[in-house]
Amino acid sequence: MLRGANISGPSGRYKVRVTGYAYQSEKPITFSIGATTFARGAEKPTFGYYAMPPGKPTTIELEAWIENRYMIQIEPIGISDRDNEIRKNGTANYAGPGLAILHVELEGPLIEEFPSRGHRLVLDGLQRNEIEPRNPNDRKKRWYKPKFEIVSENPGLDVVPSLQRLASAAFRRPATRKEIAPYLALFESERNNGDTFENALRTAARALFCSPRFLYLQETAGQLDDHALAARLSYFLTRTTPDTTLLAAANAGNLANNRTEVLQQADRLLNDPRAERFRRDFTDAWLDLRSIEFTNPDRKLFPEFDAYLQYSMLRETRGFFATLLKENLSIANFIDSDFVFINDRLADHDGIPDGTGPAFRKVALPAGSPRGGIMAHASVLKVSANGTTTSPVVRGTWTLERILGTTPPPPPPAVPGVEPDIRGAETIRQLLDKHRNMASCKGCHQLIDPPGFALEAFNPIGGYRERYRSIGAGDRVNKEVNGRRVNYRLGLGVDASGEIDGRAFADFSGFKSLVKSDQSRFAKCLTEKLLTFATGRELGFSDRGEVKRIVQELDKQGGVLRDLVKLIVQSEIFLTK
Repeated sequence: MLRGANISGPSGRYKVRVTGYAYQSEKPITFSIGATTFARGAEKPTFGYYAMPPGKPTTIELEAWIENRYMIQIEPIGISDRDNEIRKNGTANYAGPGLAILHVELEGPLIEEFPSRGHRLVLDGLQRNEIEPRNPNDRKKRWYKPKFEIVSENPGLDVVPSLQRLASAAFRRPATRKEIAPYLALFESERNNGDTFENALRTAARALFCSPRFLYLQETAGQLDDHALAARLSYFLTRTTPDTTLLAAANAGNLANNRTEVLQQADRLLNDPRAERFRRDFTDAWLDLRSIEFTNPDRKLFPEFDAYLQYSMLRETRGFFATLLKENLSIANFIDSDFVFINDRLADHDGIPDGTGPAFRKVALPAGSPRGGIMAHASVLKVSANGTTTSPVVRGTWTLERILGTTPPPPPPAVPGVEPDIRGAETIRQLLDKHRNMASCKGCHQLIDPPGFALEAFNPIGGYRERYRSIGAGDRVNKEVNGRRVNYRLGLGVDASGEIDGRAFADFSGFKSLVKSDQSRFAKCLTEKLLTFATGRELGFSDRGEVKRIVQELDKQGGVLRDLVKLIVQSEIFLTK
């Protein structure tokens, strides 16, 4: 691990350049670039994973937000000194592979524009002069920080354009003189109490950003007006306030009664770099990926799990969604696909060839692979497990709610849950068979358990399995992970068969085929999830007709994801409150 290049300047975006090469290795060496600090309990972000090839030095460049007093941390992946050769014999006698870092450069903080957009938003049109220091030579000192004052003969009049401009940006619509009157009164009050123009303006701005008009999207019942629609469209697809192009369309009155314009704006926003926020936030909410760090896998049972794998898990699912959106592919790929979006770490984890380096790419699935579709994504399989064991009840409920669009009823009171047996003495299926003998449990478990049984084909970190791992009974495993023998054993076999809607399946692939055969059910579920995400409200009974219409129209258009998003932004549910 290498730490260095301390950020002693202000927090901000920096360019990071790392130059090096793979040492004593014919293959590229993968490594992570992140930030660390000695502050106790502070977050230590990882910016990404990269690879240094052997031969001539290579420079890796990236941009990242780095806080003050953080250091760059570089950590190679998959290199171990099992016999402590370096400690015993020194680095000069080390014969294994390594990562040679020649130098690390930092450039920043990066200034995209000067003065900044916020500075111009507040201070444009105001005369702001520097206060002369007592000693003019102070300007040459590194510690010198200039101070300013706003000069105005009529502060109450000069501040109006600033407050109106600031309020219009904050409220996401042109602010009227009546709307800024309370903030103007606050400014005058602060001035009358002896405060400076700039401090009084700062107080008024703080109050403005406490306004409900800024904190909430205020929408009146019925058809959304142009500015409310612009805000809903922007927060749906870019997760931020409308940009100048969208605001111009709203100011011109071109949105509320013009679905063609809404469609064009949506198409533009989907191509905007900020749409990455939509892809990330929606997949996190829909598939519960925010819970991926809720549990840590048991190191004895799953020694192969590491930070690189978890990073790759999230990138796979988000990248898969982005691929379907960009290439306008069918939503049926969410259930079963003939390709995956992976890097070398996931390729090794999933047993798929063609995993070269940490860069993600679209790879065709080999024949017979159980992968394909988000239900086989390691991220999904990890968030639906507890890190040690899997439960068909938990995974079955997850599948019903997020793939099949059915919310199972809650368990009856005073009925204990079923805990998997990690000793390997009984399978979870055997335990659930006993549980279902209770009359109060049988009905719900007939609905919940079959999808969960299908996902039993995968362990808590998303690895395919035919037998359960245990820390008790079972067969020993002749395998090493990072130079150390594993401690777990292989216990009883996995039975991933079941029956759903009166149709039997023999394994996970059979289950996927049954789900895919009723694509309209998944299409309805995905439509509802997107509409809920887009509007910020749960759908009700009165929305069923419009949801059905969207699903039918989507089927006519070929069932592709990008078209579904376009149908949603043109729907009555999206256009009205």
